[in-house]
This record gives sequence, structure tokens and C-alpha cells, in this order.
Amino acid sequence: MIKLLYTYLILWFIIPSLEVFAQAIPSVEENIPYLVTFGAQSETKWGDDDFCGIFFIVIPTKQVDPVYIRVYDPDCGGDIDEPKGAFDTKTSFTVYGGKSCWSDPDAQKTDPVGNYKSGNLLATKTFAENPKYNNSWYTFGPFNPTEGEMVNDFGGYVFKIIAQGVSGDDGNLYKYFISTSPDENEAIEGVNSFAYEYTFRMHDNANNISHIYPYLDDKVVSVNISDFDWDTDGLIRIVSVAKNGITAKVSGEGNWVSSEHPIVTEEKNASLDIQFIKAKGVPIKNNNVVIYVRNQYGKLLPFYVTPIGGIPKFKGKINATKINANKIKK
Repeated sequence: MIKLLYTYLILWFIIPSLEVFAQAIPSVEENIPYLVTFGAQSETKWGDDDFCGIFFIVIPTKQVDPVYIRVYDPDCGGDIDEPKGAFDTKTSFTVYGGKSCWSDPDAQKTDPVGNYKSGNLLATKTFAENPKYNNSWYTFGPFNPTEGEMVNDFGGYVFKIIAQGVSGDDGNLYKYFISTSPDENEAIEGVNSFAYEYTFRMHDNANNISHIYPYLDDKVVSVNISDFDWDTDGLIRIVSVAKNGITAKVSGEGNWVSSEHPIVTEEKNASLDIQFIKAKGVPIKNNNVVIYVRNQYGKLLPFYVTPIGGIPKFKGKINATKINANKIKK
């Protein structure tokens, strides 16, 4: 799988029309407003199953200048974050690199268990409520690209950043940017980022559709999509070159559901577009969702913030199973 993915990455990097400038996490293509991590004493029904979010960042080998990992609104307090009473939550952000940063199997699980903090600890900071960081950026770095774990099959150095709720019960909403500057969001050509489990905030406006893009190699014959705490807020739709209108099961409050979907030849070596479409009418506000995808062997599939191969477009005819999202009522 990884060798095939590497081939696609290399092709992507050398074709000018497909050059990658994927620094923002979440990305523009995903249309996700914020990542979210709740404090360790939170109730999972608020939309975070394990109070931990892990992202991997791939820095291409051609990048020789230092890089920075910037966090927007890292504290838990103010107008962006989600209070449960008075703000009392502390969140740690920790950057890892070096050997086993990504390659340790525990780092690639959905739950923060075992040696998920593998690799060399490069930087860490814990944030409580602090107006200094409200609607502002905090910068980790500089990091020499070679401080990451060199993974030949990814064609670059891999860093890991873990956001973890240390204490409290509020929701910390934030986002990242990978930059060449400590003070500005300046693009790095060829960077991409991925996660195996995504915990994020939905838009309140039902006209906004959010997306994630799991990559399918040529070995995938089916995917199992698991989502948590969707609150039955509309539908989750699968789009690819061969699918348009197929829907996954949606969860209620505080529970997991899964649904299995076959993959056809045309969908392999490409990304799926999993779309989160809110119900019309009176949408649920402050809806936080968790999702992961496994293949037929139970192996987790990575979600790239900029989809490998581009955003998939349906090429067939829409059949009678197509769902009209505009008719969905909660």
C-alpha cells in the first residue's frame, strides 16, 4: 500500500497543476471549521470519544529550511471554545519526531493506548484559559526537517502532533498551520498531513458541507466507516468516481455505528470523498463528530487533508438510490 501511495505522491509533486500547498489543518478542501479536543473529565456524549487527537505531518525531503507548527487558539476559553460551566480545561500540544514517531504500531491506532507517544519529544506546552491565545497563534519550532522520522515510502520526514485533554470538561477548538515562518502562515510546497481518526466540529449552517478524504490503495475491496456522536444530524454521503448518493449509517448521541461499503476497481488508488451534510430545518448547533475508516482487513485508512489524486468526481449516471440532501429533515 505505502509504496503505491509513494508513487502517487511523487507523481503529484512533479505535475505543476497538482502541486500541493497543504499547510492548513483542516484544509480548505475539507471545509471543517475546527478540530476539537475535550478535557479528560468530559462526557463523551459531547462528541469526543477519547479526548485525544493525533495528526502526522509529512515534510518532503527537498525542504531544507526550518519548519514551524502553528496552533490557532490553543487555549480553552473565549468565544471559539465550548464551555461546560466555567472554563477549567487544560490541553497539551506535543510534537514528536525521530525513529518510531509514525512507524510504531501504537501511533497508528484510534485510541491513545500503549506507546502512542512514540518518537523523540521535540516540544510541548499545556494551555489553560488564557486571553493571550484567544483567536491567536502559538508557534512550535523551528524544527529541522530531518528531526522527523524519515519514511522512504512517504518521500519525506514525518512529524506527529498530539492534542490531549489533560483536565477539565470543556471543548477546545483549534486548528494548525505548517509554515516556514514563526510569525506568519507561509506555505511549504509539497507538505501534506493525515490522521487515522478525525474529531472535529461541524458547521452550524446547514448549507456548509464538510469532507474527509481517505485514500484507497489497490488492495482495498471494501471499507468500514465508523462514526461517533453524529446526533442523527443529517446524512453522511460517499462520493467517488463510481458513487454518488450512497450513504453511511449515522450515529445518535454518544454512540458508535459502522457500515460496510464495497469498493470497485475504478475507486482504487484514489481518495473517497466522505461528505457530512447537515439536516435542513433546525440544525444541531455545536455538533462534534468522530470518524475513522478501515479496509476489509481491519487496517485503518489515512485521511489526507489534501486528497491524494485530487477531489474525486462522480463519472457515472446517478441512479435511483441517490439521496437528495435538501429533502432531509431531522
